[in-house]
Amino acid sequence: MMDVYVRVIRTATETLVAACDADTLGKTFQENDLHLEVKQDFYCGDTVSLTECGQYLCGATILNLVGENVVQKAIELNLVNPSNVLKIGGTVHAQMVRL
Repeated sequence: MMDVYVRVIRTATETLVAACDADTLGKTFQENDLHLEVKQDFYCGDTVSLTECGQYLCGATILNLVGENVVQKAIELNLVNPSNVLKIGGTVHAQMVRL
C-alpha cells in the first residue's frame, strides 16, 4: 500500500489539505514553463495510507495534490475532474476549491 503525506491547515472558514505521494516529497518537477516543488514544509504532515487519505480529502474545502496515487484517489472520490489534472515532468498535480 502506498503511503501519502497529508498536511491539514484550518482557518475559521476553510480546510486546506495538502497531500502528496511519499515518493514525490522533496522533489522538483519541471516541464516547459511549469515548475513544481514538493516542499517538505508544505506537504509533510501525517503519513497515512492511501485509503485513510480519502477521509482527509473529503473533509477539505481546498485541495493541493501531487502524485499519481493521491490524485487518482481524489478523482475516484469525484473531488477532481481528470481533465483538470496537470502533468508536470513525470508527475501529476491537481487543485480543488469548493465554492
